[in-house]
Amino acid sequence: MNTAPLLVEEFATSVLAVPPLARRADLSLDVAQNQRLIRHIEAGGQRILLYGGNANLYHCGLQDYAQMLGMLASCTLDSTRVIPAVGPDFGKMMDQARLLRGSGYRTAMVLPMQGFTSPEGVAEGISRFVDAAGMPVTMYLKSEQAVDIARIGQLVDAGRILAIKYAVVRDNPAHDPYLQALVGRIGAHRIVSGMGERPVPVHLRQFGLASFTTGCGCIAPRACLDLLLALQRGDTATADALYARFMPLENLRESISLIRVLHDAVTQCGVADMGPQLPLLSASPAERMGEIKALASELLAFEMQHRKQAPVRHAQQQQQQQ
Repeated sequence: MNTAPLLVEEFATSVLAVPPLARRADLSLDVAQNQRLIRHIEAGGQRILLYGGNANLYHCGLQDYAQMLGMLASCTLDSTRVIPAVGPDFGKMMDQARLLRGSGYRTAMVLPMQGFTSPEGVAEGISRFVDAAGMPVTMYLKSEQAVDIARIGQLVDAGRILAIKYAVVRDNPAHDPYLQALVGRIGAHRIVSGMGERPVPVHLRQFGLASFTTGCGCIAPRACLDLLLALQRGDTATADALYARFMPLENLRESISLIRVLHDAVTQCGVADMGPQLPLLSASPAERMGEIKALASELLAFEMQHRKQAPVRHAQQQQQQQ
């Protein structure tokens, strides 16, 4: 795991993979299978792993969490950043802060708490966590009402918020005055699109966001990274073609459950055996497993073919630049 000081500019260098977490039948962490998934993602060139919702950390106990921190630090390459999530409630955040302080992790993502919060309370909770953990947070923003832009700006200015995972859903992501105002206050380089692939072309082309989080990119990491690079260099044709490859599985995830389908998709296509889902969640509906397997396997097959073609594409790009 990369434990060097984290610069916000690093967020533009990689997609943020958001993997599920492999468990054995007794719900203990499966180190071998987690490392298998990590190696697959790293082999695709991605260097930022974000363990949060897809890892079902909402229901992860403190002992489990401490074991996970040690496992992820030892299972990743020295060049790979790992961002663990904390919360969503304040008590859990502060308990996790004590585990994170001095651990080598450089930021933690605050999971969104549904209800029983106020903007003032969220800002104070983030500040207290930062003081206790000794690191800035990455804020998972799912609602305009969570914290107002003025307070977010103040927390950024104070070095308490490093980056934002932006996940406020819009019917039309191109029409988002709130995101535009947020970009104006803290800069697009501090914001990553945080809702999977669907809004990514708009978020990067129109708003200039640094990068994006991905679940399906855990199955097709090289193709997902190349989607980011194509968007960054303005290669619309390549970006649109890669984007289309992710949407069938992404659509299926949205129709059932983003977390549950990804967990099962990684297993069904053979990347790694994720084992059972941690309660209070459960596996995807049994009658949909065939569909999940087919789409995940199709995406994985594309990924492996895409990797074989990578040296040819690189040589062509070099010729075009000369």
